[in-house]
Amino acid sequence: MSYPEIRPRRLRRTPAIRRLVSETRVDPAELIVPMFVKEGLSEPRAIASLPGVLQHSRDSLRKAAAEAVQAGVGGIMLFGVPERRDPTGSGGIDPDGILNVAIRDVVAEVGGSTVVMSDLCLDEFTSHGHCGVLAADGDVDNDATLAAYAEMAVAQAAAGVDVVGPSGMMDGQVGVVRRALDAAGHQNVAVLAYAVKYASAFFGPFRDAVESALEGDRRSYQQDPANLRESLREVALDVAEGADMVMVKPALPYLDVVSAVRAAVDVPVAAYQVSGEYATVEAAAANGWIDRERVMMETLTSIKRAGAQIILTYWAVEAAGLLRQRY
Repeated sequence: MSYPEIRPRRLRRTPAIRRLVSETRVDPAELIVPMFVKEGLSEPRAIASLPGVLQHSRDSLRKAAAEAVQAGVGGIMLFGVPERRDPTGSGGIDPDGILNVAIRDVVAEVGGSTVVMSDLCLDEFTSHGHCGVLAADGDVDNDATLAAYAEMAVAQAAAGVDVVGPSGMMDGQVGVVRRALDAAGHQNVAVLAYAVKYASAFFGPFRDAVESALEGDRRSYQQDPANLRESLREVALDVAEGADMVMVKPALPYLDVVSAVRAAVDVPVAAYQVSGEYATVEAAAANGWIDRERVMMETLTSIKRAGAQIILTYWAVEAAGLLRQRY
């Protein structure tokens, strides 16, 4: 009787063997949880399009940050939702603006126990919803926006943040932020560059979370989903300008990009599993179409396997707990 001499199934036979030979493992310390804090809230508020994700009050944010640290996540990325907006997004620069206040709150609560990160962009703070200052013709003025980013970076650093995340896809943003931080004496604040950020339809629920006032779209500064070589050029520019880490956003539709970026640079590579990726899985699971927990962990593993050392995900706290049980 003939039979296979080579049997790969031997190494899949039991859970213990599968764990032993697993090639890719996600560590809780590699997960970053995005958190939203809304000015003026006295209680946290659910976000309909992001089941399980909240707009936090300042008090609930501190509690959630402590719980994230207890779960073992590697960091927290903060986004602010102001009560009032203006054309220049001045609330993002104001030391008493909601994002800078939230940074101080979280640093006071868990600083030193985790990495406190902050989104460095004007879109949450502008009345038109774009990521920068508008020129007279309605287009985003790249260089005027850079000046605002420099001020915003210094304000966030003064609030105590560990890492700033310039995410507006303005040309030269990393270099301007790096020089501003250094000139203000914040040489130790790191820059996580949103080096590859596509003009993606997967961002929809995020805009609910920050109550975006966007008029039009962001295709003139975010990248065309069809382009890969352009992404590698963006990454090279950001590294040359001083980025300490680079990020690809979204994650799952762009795993090939994550892999190519990992091969191209020697700095840590992050990927952001964005709101639409999360909401899609949650919606399918709510309808009973998929196994929510298995799909959640499968997606995170695939992002890690593609080359991301750091993963931003709304499942970070839950996944960290599951991973600690598993390993």
